[in-house]
Amino acid sequence: MRMFLDSAHVNEIREALDMWDIDGLTTNPRHVAAAGRPINDILDEIGEIFSGTEKPVSVEVDPHLTDWTAIVEEGVRLAEISENFVIKVGAGEAGYRAVQELSEHGIRTNVTLVFSTPQAWHAARCGATYVSPFLGWKEAHGDDVSTFIGEISLLYENFGYPTQIIAAAIRNSRQIADAALAGAHCVTAGVAVYRESFANPYTDMGHRVFGDAWNSITQDESSD
Repeated sequence: MRMFLDSAHVNEIREALDMWDIDGLTTNPRHVAAAGRPINDILDEIGEIFSGTEKPVSVEVDPHLTDWTAIVEEGVRLAEISENFVIKVGAGEAGYRAVQELSEHGIRTNVTLVFSTPQAWHAARCGATYVSPFLGWKEAHGDDVSTFIGEISLLYENFGYPTQIIAAAIRNSRQIADAALAGAHCVTAGVAVYRESFANPYTDMGHRVFGDAWNSITQDESSD
């Protein structure tokens, strides 16, 4: 399972590439707004950061667009900024039609805001490169997500759809593990979630125990 960062903060992206060798990036309008910089400046810099790699970067079209031809037009414009860019389009009839058109022109796509297995099926039928089922949002509103990724994975396997699953809106380490075991091809999460996934209180306890033992060893040696 590939590890994508969910962010538009350039410093976070650089650090994640350096420390974790992330496999790709996903962004959305909320991340761009939180970065506090003009969107075109951010996209240009992100494109430069990933230039020369094969790592995909999902960038989202204007969510206000409701006409599929307008979505396609913006998707083409975004794709021209960087070879790494994958065009992120919201689930819905207009979005699926736009994805079909973009795919026919060889432009990679990521259908986002997917909350049901049928939505993921439509994305695959339209030729989406990726689909982003949102786990955290569903769970936060009382939905059971324990079988969500597994259902999509089985659907794609049954009918040979090449669309890859990006487990999105990840809120904790358990969801990362569940997504991996259910067959997700990729997971995308923020820096805080990944930092949590590297740690465990038992590991911290072990470091303290071994550290105390190390101190006793070095004290014994210094007293000889």
